[in-house]
Amino acid sequence: MIFKERQITFDNRSHQITNINIWTPDSQWLVYDVRPDAASFSGLTIEKIHISSGQAEVIYQAKDEAHVGVVTVSPQEPVRYAFIHGPECPDNHWRYDFHHRRGVIVSDSQPSVAVNIDALDITPPYTAGALRGGTHVHVFSPDSSRLSFTYNDHVMHELDPALDLRNVAVAVPLRAVTSAKKHPREYDGSYFSVVVSRTTAQPHPGSDEINRAYEEGWIGKQGYLKENGQWQRWALAFIGDTYSENGEKIPEIYLVDLPENDEDYAVEGRQPLAGTETELPAPPAGVKQKRLTFTHQNCYPGVVNIPRHWLRTSPDGSKICFLMRDDKGVTQLWYISPNGGEPVQVTDNVHGIQSAFNWDSKGRFITFVCDNSVMLCDSQNGKIKRLTEHTDDAPCADAIVFSPDDRYVAFMRDIKGYRQLFIVETGLEQASLHNNDA
Repeated sequence: MIFKERQITFDNRSHQITNINIWTPDSQWLVYDVRPDAASFSGLTIEKIHISSGQAEVIYQAKDEAHVGVVTVSPQEPVRYAFIHGPECPDNHWRYDFHHRRGVIVSDSQPSVAVNIDALDITPPYTAGALRGGTHVHVFSPDSSRLSFTYNDHVMHELDPALDLRNVAVAVPLRAVTSAKKHPREYDGSYFSVVVSRTTAQPHPGSDEINRAYEEGWIGKQGYLKENGQWQRWALAFIGDTYSENGEKIPEIYLVDLPENDEDYAVEGRQPLAGTETELPAPPAGVKQKRLTFTHQNCYPGVVNIPRHWLRTSPDGSKICFLMRDDKGVTQLWYISPNGGEPVQVTDNVHGIQSAFNWDSKGRFITFVCDNSVMLCDSQNGKIKRLTEHTDDAPCADAIVFSPDDRYVAFMRDIKGYRQLFIVETGLEQASLHNNDA
């Protein structure tokens, strides 16, 4: 059964949802920014709209020539909104860039008050728990206690832009961090933030070394079960760019197990947490990076970067899903265990998957765009069914997201030059009653 999609926004400006956590926990509101498209960063407000009444509210409005975007919502109450905030009063020396942006949180209890997530400290000696650059796509953990994001380093960028490597970082509620503020652009943060991935500017061909870590996802609602029978409470999966023997970039999947106790994030390893004038910040002691996929010998090696997607795991943490081409060159959905092993192909479609994707709350169904339709995929057998009609223009690839109650999928379409928000029912109640007709 194909359901009738419903347009939620209609005003003559664009509306951009993020790739995950864009519903309030009650499944009644969608949060969005108003950038003209995903590649621009010129939005002034973070907003939300009620899917039934159409009532829209401004959550936050930027000031002093700053811009905001890429908002996500805490999965648990109380409702909080995390998003990117660009620099106020930008000038020729400090304007919005990958290494000049920060994460902030606004709560329903204190509307319009933006609290910094990550502290910034760019003058030596650097401060453990502060970062030295810009953060991006701030995603709350399933219990809303901490956030993950990608990170670019200002200090390395000033030294040599080729050394400003994208990494994955986390903010944990260990303690607030105060910057010495020796530079006018430095600021405090309400979380203790650390880099958790390891990159190198020139990876050795054929090795596990990477020069970019990105598109991360929290593993499971409560972590995952390791092969030794122990439960790993906190972990992240991400894409890392490896290089083949002949120098070809091949994105692979990596995992980092993270400390269970917040205090352990402040324990340095062999290299400083805060970094040095010639080195990036290093992960805490005990955080080890593990490569999960080894696809260099495939007909079409590597995780695909187009469509852009983020690694998403099943709620029980047992399956990390990603997009990769099959031997025919068609982009399919695959998964791999956090413990490694061979990737398992989920879909076998004639048409390639066209978008990012997400799991439902129970860990059975996955939604994405394929053949210009929003689809529902049964992860147990790979069967798919259309939720929306085939259209000449596909829904936007950036974000296809289940509501927390699994009743709807939210997505975007470009209508008359503006990006508008849509929802469609999933029919999962019927699917479960009829033993899955997907």
